[in-house]
Amino acid sequence: MEALGTTPGAARASRGPGPRSWNAAALAIAIALVAPIAIVASNVFVPGGAAWAHLHATVLPDYALNSLLLVAMVAAGTSAVGVACAWLVTACEFPGRRVLEWALALPLAMPAYVIAYAYTDALQFAGPVQSALRAAFGWSAGDYWFPEIRSLGGAGAMFVAVLYPYVYLLARSAFLDQSPSLAEAGRTLGLPAWRAFFRVNLPLARPAIAAGAALACMETLADFGTVSYFGVQTFTTGIFRAWLSM
Repeated sequence: MEALGTTPGAARASRGPGPRSWNAAALAIAIALVAPIAIVASNVFVPGGAAWAHLHATVLPDYALNSLLLVAMVAAGTSAVGVACAWLVTACEFPGRRVLEWALALPLAMPAYVIAYAYTDALQFAGPVQSALRAAFGWSAGDYWFPEIRSLGGAGAMFVAVLYPYVYLLARSAFLDQSPSLAEAGRTLGLPAWRAFFRVNLPLARPAIAAGAALACMETLADFGTVSYFGVQTFTTGIFRAWLSM
C-alpha cells in the first residue's frame, strides 16, 4: 500500500534498483571477466610467427611435461597431506586440537616463493642444515648426497607445503558433515578403523578433496615466482619469455 501523496514512480525509486539493473550489472561483470580469456582464445586462430614455430619445435614439449609433472606432484601431495590433517583434527581428540585445527590453515597465507626462498637458504650447500651435517660427521662435499632443493621435486614440495590447506579445509568440512554412525556401522560389520575410513569416510569426502586439489593445481599453474627462482621451465616461465621476445 503506497503512502498518501506518493506517486508510483517515486515509490518504485524508493525500492532500489530493479531486476533489469541487477541483470545489467551482472552482465557487465561477466564480460569483464570473460574478455581476457576470449582474447587469449582468439589468438589460437591467428597464424603464428617464426618465434611461435621455434618455441613449438624446441621448448614447448619441455614446458608441457614439466607443468604436467608439477601438477601431478601437487595434486598427490596436497591430497595426501590435506586429507591426513583433516582426519586427524576431526576424528581424534588430543590436547591442543582446536589450536592445531586453525593453525593448519595458516600456510595458505604465505606466498609460495617466500617459502621457496626460506627453504633454499636453509637447505643449500652453504646453509645451516648441510653445514651442521658436515660439522657433525666430518664429511666433505663428496662424502654425502643431499637432495637438490632447486629442482622440479623441490618446487613441488614448496607448493604442497603452501597449498595443502585448500584440500585440508574442504576435507575437514566434509568429514565434519558426516554422521559418526557411518563409521560405527562399518565397524559393526567387522571393518577395522583404517579400512572403515577408506571404505566409508573417504569416498564420501571425495568431491571436496577433488575440489581442493583442483584449486591447488590451478594455483600451481598460475605461479611464476617459485618456478622461476628454482629454474623449472613451465608454461608460466615460457609465456613470460615468449612475451619478452615479441
